[in-house]
Amino acid sequence: MATQALNRLQAEADKVFAELSPAAADAIEQSALTTSYPTGAALFAEGQSSRGVFLVRRGRIKLSISGSDGRTLILRIAGAGDLLGAASVVSGREYEATAETQSPSEVSFIRQTDLLRLMRVHGEIALWVTRHLSQDYSSTCRDIRDLMLSDSASEKLARLLVAWLNNSDETKRSCKLKMVLTHEEIGQMIGTSRETVSRLIAGFKKQRLIEQNGATLVITDPAALQSLITA
Repeated sequence: MATQALNRLQAEADKVFAELSPAAADAIEQSALTTSYPTGAALFAEGQSSRGVFLVRRGRIKLSISGSDGRTLILRIAGAGDLLGAASVVSGREYEATAETQSPSEVSFIRQTDLLRLMRVHGEIALWVTRHLSQDYSSTCRDIRDLMLSDSASEKLARLLVAWLNNSDETKRSCKLKMVLTHEEIGQMIGTSRETVSRLIAGFKKQRLIEQNGATLVITDPAALQSLITA
């Protein structure tokens, strides 16, 4: 049992630091404080002074922003290997979103002073942080494009399901998705209400585009779902 746990931890570390040399990965590990969090734990809040970055080792983290009217928009769901809060820490600004665990998670915290020191000493780590910033920027641009250029809520939902399908090697073979979000959270991702999401999913089922068995969603006709995306 202990050997299996060690192997799991090593596999997770390999995934998180896949782009780094062993020396650079060890330098980060020396400065990191790793903690296990239950579902629903807040890592940082929108508008809070940045104090460090959070490296996801295991689990899912929901990143969201809120408007003055109380509405919430989920930016993305982060997973193992994602670096959260880097833009705020590097720029010295407040956190731009709220990060909350969506499942039991293991996250490493690296203080702002330690991260900046590591970036100065190790060019490889500076490049690693830059890659994360670039990936976050590209992802945000795609999400804004999808949100703004979609003509209807049904197209937005189709885009989301197709994106989930394309982001998983396993689902490319089986066309199955694990539904980790509630209808309300899906609505917060595509800028619509829970009631609209429930109605759209029911409509997709009626059109035999999808089937659902508990938390498993089966994309029965990926081509037809893709055809709903016009822009």
